Amino acid sequence: MHLEPSASAAPRSDPERTPEGGAAHSVEFEPARLRGLAARYEAQKIAFAPVVFQCVRVAWKSGLLALIDAAGKTGASVEELATHSKLSAYAIGVVLESALSAGVLRRIDGRYVLTRVGDNVLHDELTQINIDYVHDVCYQGLFALDACLREEKPLGLKTLGDWPTLYEGLSVLPEPARTSWFAFDHHYSDSAFGAALPHVFARRPRTLMDIGANTGKWALQCLRHDPAVRLTLLDLPIQLERAHATLTAAGLEARAALHPIDLLDFAHDFPAGADAIWMSQFLTCFSIEAVGQIFRRTAAALADGGTVWVLDTFWDRQRYEIASYCLINTSPYFTAIASGNSKMYESSAIIDCAAAHGLRLRESHDGLGISHSLLGFEHA
Repeated sequence: MHLEPSASAAPRSDPERTPEGGAAHSVEFEPARLRGLAARYEAQKIAFAPVVFQCVRVAWKSGLLALIDAAGKTGASVEELATHSKLSAYAIGVVLESALSAGVLRRIDGRYVLTRVGDNVLHDELTQINIDYVHDVCYQGLFALDACLREEKPLGLKTLGDWPTLYEGLSVLPEPARTSWFAFDHHYSDSAFGAALPHVFARRPRTLMDIGANTGKWALQCLRHDPAVRLTLLDLPIQLERAHATLTAAGLEARAALHPIDLLDFAHDFPAGADAIWMSQFLTCFSIEAVGQIFRRTAAALADGGTVWVLDTFWDRQRYEIASYCLINTSPYFTAIASGNSKMYESSAIIDCAAAHGLRLRESHDGLGISHSLLGFEHA
């Protein structure tokens, strides 16, 4: 997928950093500078955002945007669209007028034409993945956000299933939530794996621990990258079953050991002696207190001279506002659906937490994949 810089969620590759390793710039969002009627208009957009979201989603999913796109510069009238749609002229009017108000469409002499915003909804993979994720995974559960914030429990998760957190039910989520969740997760994480490999293997680790192995995609890339490395995968039993299936299908399971563990059971230590320890989009799943307990056990498990690698999407290390916007607004999903007490962290929170548990930042690499940074820690 190619994204124009003006519309991209790609992070900035900026070598200028503060001593703590955080981004040397501050993130500002342009609408915050508006005044008067312009500011009031932006406030109304927030008030009606759920309505607009659903109408634009229906316009895309029902094929209306595709029909308008096919009509080109001449556009299409509601009556013409009704002859090719399962929706009535009334229904089409309701949906398209909302899309018009959102800048997804223009109307010229009663005929609808797709704008560049609408073109992104219709053709941009990132936009479509985000829409599906918000609708299929988050939308209903976010209705309970106020209670979730008070209790710091994922009370909205009940819209998908009966588990304490999303992670116990991840591999058995109902459709379409399951497909949309994995599409969202893999689109972001997989984009950075290839760029991270040279850094992780620069010191030729012989043993690597993958904490939060998920479906085994990272482990698979590591085993293919270095035929001598051996991996230990840590995760919940149900997740390790999927990871094992992934590695077995590739014929690489012999160099991978499975270590079932509830990572929130802080009494259980991690296997010791790993040359490198890997965590990808993992720490966002936990409260900062739990992150500290994970770092404590990670430091104890790391071999002398080894490296702890954290690959994640830190909203304060992004080049473009669009990336920071998407990441910040993923945090309420963690509150209402996933865990109840985690979020998309600023990099300084993770760096400081690691330092408090015996790990100091040795190196950092920004601009990996769509919006990732790779932090390398060593024993303090």
